[in-house]
Amino acid sequence: MFQLAVIFVPIFSAQNERKMKMWIEETKSGKFKFTEQYMDYMTGKKKRVSVTLPKNTAATRKNAASILVRMIEEKQSAPKQNSNITLGELVEEYLRHQELILKASSYRSTYYLCNAILKIFDKDIKVSNITPIFLRETLVRTGKPNGYLNNIRNRMVAIFHWGYDNDYLADISFVSKFKLFKDKTQREKIEDKFLEPNELDILLKGFKSRKWELLTRFLTLSGLRIGEALALESQDIDFSRHVIHITKTIFPAFKSIDTPKTLSSVRDVYIQPELEKICRDIMLFIKQEGLFRGYRTKLFLCNTKGDYVSYLVYCNVLKQTSMKSLGRKITPHVLRHTHASLLMANGMSTDAISRRLGHENSEITRRVYLHVTEKLKEQEQEQMKKIHLIG
Repeated sequence: MFQLAVIFVPIFSAQNERKMKMWIEETKSGKFKFTEQYMDYMTGKKKRVSVTLPKNTAATRKNAASILVRMIEEKQSAPKQNSNITLGELVEEYLRHQELILKASSYRSTYYLCNAILKIFDKDIKVSNITPIFLRETLVRTGKPNGYLNNIRNRMVAIFHWGYDNDYLADISFVSKFKLFKDKTQREKIEDKFLEPNELDILLKGFKSRKWELLTRFLTLSGLRIGEALALESQDIDFSRHVIHITKTIFPAFKSIDTPKTLSSVRDVYIQPELEKICRDIMLFIKQEGLFRGYRTKLFLCNTKGDYVSYLVYCNVLKQTSMKSLGRKITPHVLRHTHASLLMANGMSTDAISRRLGHENSEITRRVYLHVTEKLKEQEQEQMKKIHLIG
């Protein structure tokens, strides 16, 4: 093996603009080893990278130089902080990372939200020039509801923190001043979160279709997310063990079936007696409808063609029925809240409810259903007023 040459090749690194100084050596096998030396940022020591190619021509030298540039950039651990990075560039890097760690369904949701951000804000804005007042005024000018603006705000905060944690940004002190927009009052939110037993009864009597009434009863008695319920197959209803196996969910925006977002969402939900009756009623209804319409399906609940029930169709039916019977809009998630509220009011522990709902931790349950505990306190106080401890 002997050194043939030391040459300078005009190939530029994306991070370090400099000409490559490359050594070329012929190996015993007749191939050629191309070597480049660089300074390691973390250690301050000189290191080398090399690649072996079959020929030593102008084309292979250029190819070798390109390969060595990439190898150095991959090994080099210099921080990526860039005072000139734009919002568009930061979002692009964020999405590239999210695509590697998220499931396809979750990534699509993240992608569309990031795309919405770049429709509101100019992608060429330098992040170092961003201020809290600029963020707030730009969002307010969209005229969108505060709930929507908070979704955009929360994602932007997550992107800025990710950029800081991964050395794309050196300073994100402005984020602490980028506050949430005021939404409805807490009292109004609490009233919208669940149904009282008498309201639930009125709602159920308001359905004109037996199918939608059964689905509403099922959601209220099981506490399942609407996506989990619509993805169920008949075999997931395990009457012998008295459980519903939750292993998948449907993402209506993308019309796709996938595993639930979190590990805690994969669970077995106990079938209590009144829920068992509804499950059997649904199965009988679907079987009878299938015979009448000429379809066979493996689904627990299906549409008139034996396929998945449309999330949007049910949401619209629920909205119209609730507006007519209760005078306010009810969503499938309100039924889930109602389920948890009824369990809590009947003495079930927060941890047990959390496991049934598939929450990642019981703190989520405590926070969301705080109104139930407040209601119980009021009931206890009313009871205390009527008690005479000393005659």
